[in-house]
Amino acid sequence: RMRSLCFSFASVLVSMGAYRYLQELWRKKQSDLMRFVLRMRSWEYRQLPGVHRCPQPTRLAKARALGYKCKQGYVIYRVRVTRGGSKRQVPKGITYGKPKSSQVFERKLRANKRAIAEGRAGRRCGNLRVLNSYWVAQDSAYKWYEVIMIDPSHNAIRNDPHINWICHAVHKHREARGLTSAGKKYRGLHKRSHGTSQLRPSRRATWKRLQTLSLRRYR
Repeated sequence: RMRSLCFSFASVLVSMGAYRYLQELWRKKQSDLMRFVLRMRSWEYRQLPGVHRCPQPTRLAKARALGYKCKQGYVIYRVRVTRGGSKRQVPKGITYGKPKSSQVFERKLRANKRAIAEGRAGRRCGNLRVLNSYWVAQDSAYKWYEVIMIDPSHNAIRNDPHINWICHAVHKHREARGLTSAGKKYRGLHKRSHGTSQLRPSRRATWKRLQTLSLRRYR
C-alpha cells in the first residue's frame, strides 16, 4: 500500500508542468525561500523609479494566465504604489469646514491599489493599452504591481485575431474608465447576488436614472 501511494504521488509530480510548479511556489509566500526572494526583490525595486519597464515578467505563469504572450507588441511595466490611505493635502492639517468632511488621515480611495497602478502605467505610456495586471511584491511602505500593456499599432498585434480587439478606439485608456479586471472589481461588477442591483451599469447611471423624471407624451 505504501508503495502504491508513493507511485501515485510520483505520477502527480511528473504530470505537473513547469507553470504549475511556479504557481505552487507563489502560493507558499510564507516559505523560507519566498520570504527571502521577496525581501531581496523589494530592496531591488526600491532603488528603481516608480514606473519602469521590465525585460520580462516576474511571475511568468500569472502573466500568461492573464493574457501575456512572449511576442512583439507585449510590454511589461512595474509600478510602485504607496500603501495605506491618502492624506488630504491641506496646510497644517486645517480644513476650514464642517467636521463631517474635515478628515485628513485615513481617507480610503474607492479604487484599489492595482487599479491605481494601472492608471499610472496608462498615463506614462499613452500609446499603449492596458490588458491586465498582477501583484509582485510589497513591504511596509509600498506595493509593486506589473502591468501587461499592448501596442495597438504593432502589426503582430493587429494581425492576431485573439488580441486585435484591443486595437479598436473604444478601448483607449480602458484602465481610466474602470474597464479592466481591477476596475470592475472595485466597481463591484464581479458580484452577482442580492444587493447588487444598483451597480449595473454603474452607480452613477443608476442614480441618474432614479433622479430623472421622464414625462413622455404618450404614456
